[in-house]
Amino acid sequence: MCLTLFLLLASLFSHAQSTVTLTGQVLDESGTGVEYATLSVLDATDSTLLSGGVAGAEGRWEVAGVRVGRRVLLSASFVGYATVYLPAFTVDRRPSPLTLHLRTAAQVLEEVKVRGKKLTDLHRVDRQVFDAQQFENARGGTATDVLRNLPAVSVAADGNISVRGSNGFQLVIDGKPTQGDPLSLLAQLPANAIESVEFITSPSAKYDPDGKGGILNIRTRRGSLNGWTLTANGSLGLPSVRNYNNADHPRRDGADVTVGYRDADWDYTLSLSYLRDDLAGRREGYVNTYRDGILTELPSDGERSFDRENYLARLAVTRRLSDRQQLSAGVYAGKRTQFRTADILYTNQRRTRIAPSDFLGTQAYYDRYLATGNVLSGGGEVVSNATFFNENLRVRRGDFYIASLDYTLSFPDASTLTLSGLYERTVLGGPTDNRILSWPGLRDTLQLQRNDNDNPLDGLRLQADYARQLGSLTWESGYQYRYLKHPGDFSYLDKDMATGRFVVNPEFTNGILLRRDIHSVYSQVSGTRDKLEYSGGLRLEYFDRGVTLNQPDTTYRLDRFNLFPSVNLRYTLSEGLALKAGYSRRIERTTTFKMTPFPEREHNETLEQGDAELLPELIDAVELGIAGNWGDNSAFATIYYRQVNNVINRVNTVYNDTILNRIYTNAGDARAVGLELGTTLYPTATWQLTLGGNVYNYRIKGRLFDAPVDRSTTVYAISARTDVSFTRTFSGQLGIDYLSERVTAQGEDSEFFSPYLSLKKEFPKRRVSVLFQWQNIGLGLWNANAQRITTRTAEFFTTTNYVYETDVLRLAVSYRFTRGRREGKLLDSEFGGREF
Repeated sequence: MCLTLFLLLASLFSHAQSTVTLTGQVLDESGTGVEYATLSVLDATDSTLLSGGVAGAEGRWEVAGVRVGRRVLLSASFVGYATVYLPAFTVDRRPSPLTLHLRTAAQVLEEVKVRGKKLTDLHRVDRQVFDAQQFENARGGTATDVLRNLPAVSVAADGNISVRGSNGFQLVIDGKPTQGDPLSLLAQLPANAIESVEFITSPSAKYDPDGKGGILNIRTRRGSLNGWTLTANGSLGLPSVRNYNNADHPRRDGADVTVGYRDADWDYTLSLSYLRDDLAGRREGYVNTYRDGILTELPSDGERSFDRENYLARLAVTRRLSDRQQLSAGVYAGKRTQFRTADILYTNQRRTRIAPSDFLGTQAYYDRYLATGNVLSGGGEVVSNATFFNENLRVRRGDFYIASLDYTLSFPDASTLTLSGLYERTVLGGPTDNRILSWPGLRDTLQLQRNDNDNPLDGLRLQADYARQLGSLTWESGYQYRYLKHPGDFSYLDKDMATGRFVVNPEFTNGILLRRDIHSVYSQVSGTRDKLEYSGGLRLEYFDRGVTLNQPDTTYRLDRFNLFPSVNLRYTLSEGLALKAGYSRRIERTTTFKMTPFPEREHNETLEQGDAELLPELIDAVELGIAGNWGDNSAFATIYYRQVNNVINRVNTVYNDTILNRIYTNAGDARAVGLELGTTLYPTATWQLTLGGNVYNYRIKGRLFDAPVDRSTTVYAISARTDVSFTRTFSGQLGIDYLSERVTAQGEDSEFFSPYLSLKKEFPKRRVSVLFQWQNIGLGLWNANAQRITTRTAEFFTTTNYVYETDVLRLAVSYRFTRGRREGKLLDSEFGGREF
């Protein structure tokens, strides 16, 4: 750390280099200058927007303030043309003029905007960048709907997201890492607000090492021209096609608006959104337990639906104080409410006098239940047989507040110092009511429980980053401090039916406090040599974690030093074809939920419980890939290997004869070997095919409850879609997302797939487009949007089939207005994409 600080101070007195102005011209296929074309200067290592401008008369342009020695990409774009990129190059002190040639799309008519064959994904030395505009099926939805289109990302029926088969990933929004629940944040962010998604597969040392699946960086939209921009979107869900016998009909509607202003000194973006996105569905389940010669069977069936409502506001302001100073501030505020209804009819039968020698096995009794349709054919003596109705309502509320402030200072030698601060406040919680009613009639309440929890989270991040050129190398170094405080108060009340009063249940009532401090320093270098791009670095981290319980008053502490090295290479074989390789070490930190050591009752047959002494997962990830493009077509393939030590699994144990306890525990080690593939093809000028896939072999080896575990499976996921332009202003998209069956530590999850169709009509003169979406296409022909989860041991068997709504129909309308200043003023937004 001392060496880093010394070099930071020493660099303040170095004035060896300066910034330069890039100049050139944008021409079309006939050699005519393209006035008003947009120029963008991007960092070659991570595609960050550094600067930009607008071409003037005869297509001539200039972009000032580009640092000497920096490795950059240069792109040009204009309505009716395909975006063009120059190969990455290093800026020297006397740059030559650069010419970019735009190619027209299939047809360009006056005042008509035509979809060009723009590059929809880019491959950099450490990441893949996907243009979010191509995912028509996600419009009107959330960031989760955008992510499900990525080849490496899978979204299960319950909304859980996995990246290359791993549920752990670091969520970053506009370059800012988040500490709250990533699934909740993604469910709040509207898809219409997303410009691109960066999948950082092999993060360098300057990034947080969190997330065993890598980093997902969501870049939101903002104005690209000087002047005003306005974008407004509205969506409306049509009446449900299928009936799931739910108590209420689902509502689906939303709206969002983004207003931006940019000039030479200021950049403002304000975004507001509302989304109501209900989901109808059912739950079909079966549980059996065998303890002390007693077999209990519990089949169930009923409603499982979600009412979801989101509000979100984002404000970002960037002020260019001078040619060398920039200040950026951002505020992100959101509110999410979810009502999960599980109204289930249960049949509970207990049979005794089944000796171990006569016990057929938990799987066999389930098979017999499937064959006969009832639980009366299992042998033994029936000692009880009851049917009851369970009303279970879980309310989950989340309030999110994030504020950030960044200051950037550029020195005369072209080195930069960035000071950043971020504060995050997240409040999670909500009650769960569990009521048992007599059947039939539903007149008598047999049991009533109510549990509630309050989980406010406070996170603080302070960071200093310094970068400068050392000859042909770019050297970056910095220090970071992170603080997290996450208490949780859990109360559980049972209603005394005799007195009518609620009584505290001490077994499920408690409190917990998670506190974590992290200090880290990093240093890395990057550069190019002929056709080779490279970066390498090392991050040193010290973390101190404390978990304190209210009852008993106990604190569990864990503190460690960790090293996180990283290496990335990219070699250009020929124009449009490159190899890349990378290695990084990662960490998956445990959440408060997974470390809560007392049980929490979510519904009638399930408890959730964590472990206050859980160890974080440590990950070593290696990848080797190739990416190329020819004409308008592109393809890539990446082989990856991931080794996870102290892997955390959720496993089931028997709490009593009708309740299972889900426990999070370190289960041993796991490894995944996989292949990720993707291609974009244009068979004709108006037809696009996009195919993506991920196949991997996963193996977990360790011990669970003093029993050895050694299970492996091969899993594959497919994302495929086709886009057709029927006319210049009318297009369609048809696709499917598929995830195969996969094993878990105690069972397996079934396949899951979701077909979709969208049709889009544009009205260019009115700047309006109308989109029709048909999501989760089922037609009663196949089990779309449904997933069965099964676990088993010698003591229990449980399987649940979650059947969610199919044939969801939506209409969405978009309006975009731009009032740009055409004098071609230079733009500077080096850190503009980093605020919220």
